[in-house]
Amino acid sequence: MFEKQGFVNSSNYCKMTYKTIFKGRLEFGSPRSYDKVLKMYQHRVENYYKSDILLKEEDIFDEASSALDVPRFITQGTEKSWKNTFSLLEYIAQFAVAGNFVAWMTNEGKILHHGVVEPQSDKVAVQAYLKGRELMEKSGKEDEAKAALSKAIEKYERHSLAYERRGQVNLILKNYEDAMYDFTKSIDFAFGHPEPYIGRAKVHIHNKDFKAAIVDLEQAIKNSIPLQPIYWMARRLKADCHLKIKDYDGALADLKFYSSRKFKVEDPNYLMKRGVSFKYGKVLLETGNFQEALSVFETVLEMKEGNDKISESDKILYRGIARKKAGKTGFLKDWQQASKLGSTKADKLIKEYA
Repeated sequence: MFEKQGFVNSSNYCKMTYKTIFKGRLEFGSPRSYDKVLKMYQHRVENYYKSDILLKEEDIFDEASSALDVPRFITQGTEKSWKNTFSLLEYIAQFAVAGNFVAWMTNEGKILHHGVVEPQSDKVAVQAYLKGRELMEKSGKEDEAKAALSKAIEKYERHSLAYERRGQVNLILKNYEDAMYDFTKSIDFAFGHPEPYIGRAKVHIHNKDFKAAIVDLEQAIKNSIPLQPIYWMARRLKADCHLKIKDYDGALADLKFYSSRKFKVEDPNYLMKRGVSFKYGKVLLETGNFQEALSVFETVLEMKEGNDKISESDKILYRGIARKKAGKTGFLKDWQQASKLGSTKADKLIKEYA
């Protein structure tokens, strides 16, 4: 199903074009099923949609893997052509054994339409995957989820999404070697998905192999787009890995992009922004960008919501540090205020200044 967000009524609307994005993969399991789907696709394009489709046959069908594969496709299109294309994908998905598809229509960065397509048929591999994914959301059901996802893989051995979900279960169960295996298999079978790269990066982080994690997180960023929350999750994790190896210049760009992004309240990145911005300010201090650091810390102090454990005293303390390094007044007052809030580091700075 797709969501319609914020369209206005207009007699000329059907003629207006907008940025459209399609991304995903649907697998049909065998050459026979693939040939059947291709013929149905051709028939519906010609007879139902009169060729008013944004995804063209020669660009999306991959005979070698019996799949419909679109790593990323961006074009201009009308609302009607977007709806036609999405409707066609929904029809095709009922014959797939695995995979999913995501589509957007945007205007100047605002999402007008968004939709996700995935198989919902009674095929065993499909139902086992859906059951496993649902069980993952229930605490204490990890073993049952793992069994269901394993069944999906048994029925379709190239089930990239089932491997990725099973990898996540293994992460929860702290089976790190098994998780590494699952995420790698997921990447091997459908390297265009960002999720298994994130998962494998988390295993690398557990193993303290931060450079390997950065490589996987770069792939996650490459295989997602800024409209997806996972894109920003990858940037945040990548910045943390750079910080672990004291690569401040490497962390700078990711922290800057993340801190300047406006997230909606329902976006999981929304409550992470304050903590990331605070790290950004500290990195700016490390790299000598004192005035910019001061501006960031002032912004952090204005942010009322955040899923972090940064004390008010630390926020004020670092604003004072930035003020002093930027040659501004008011730093001593900040340190005194931080000291009253219990900052021992502020006490030390006050004594050193005196």
